[in-house]
Amino acid sequence: MSIRRTVKVSGGTAGAIVAVLALTLTGCGGGGGGDAKAPAKSESPKSQGAGNQAPVPSAGQSTEPTEVIATLNGQAGMTLLINSVRRDAGGFVTVNGQIKNTGSEAFTHTADWRGIELKGSGESVAGATLVDKAGKKRYYVLRDTESRCLCTTGVSSVDPGQVVPFFAQFPAPPASTTEVEFSLPTFATATVKISG
Repeated sequence: MSIRRTVKVSGGTAGAIVAVLALTLTGCGGGGGGDAKAPAKSESPKSQGAGNQAPVPSAGQSTEPTEVIATLNGQAGMTLLINSVRRDAGGFVTVNGQIKNTGSEAFTHTADWRGIELKGSGESVAGATLVDKAGKKRYYVLRDTESRCLCTTGVSSVDPGQVVPFFAQFPAPPASTTEVEFSLPTFATATVKISG
């Protein structure tokens, strides 16, 4: 008898689930254009925060920064494209770009991008630097109060053909400095102009 009761309860539960799903689908179906757009907006930030979704934000960003101001070649077919070096109002310089794997194998030496001072602290591009030759100063990536870099993090490998959005934020050189050298371990160095 207890088995029959279980079957009856399961059947009743299944009926309740079907009824709830029917109501849910009916409620979702009549939303019109406004409701259809709302989920797309809520999904976009989630996909930008996910480490495996790097190509999605890069595709979205590539429509904005169409200009490439510098191309840095790296090891094993890796290329770093710099799209902008902007002076921000808060006294920062932000470098934006894309890291591309044009090679035929996954690039797994991303630990070198962290810089020597952060070995063992997780994947990041905290090893990037800006050099103001005129002012004879080297600028390192900024960090928050918990010593996390203000830069791209979580890149443990780059698959062939993959494009990873890249950013790093530095203290701003004096306003008179309009040109700096950008470098990231495993890539060549490039001289770039600061805009803004």
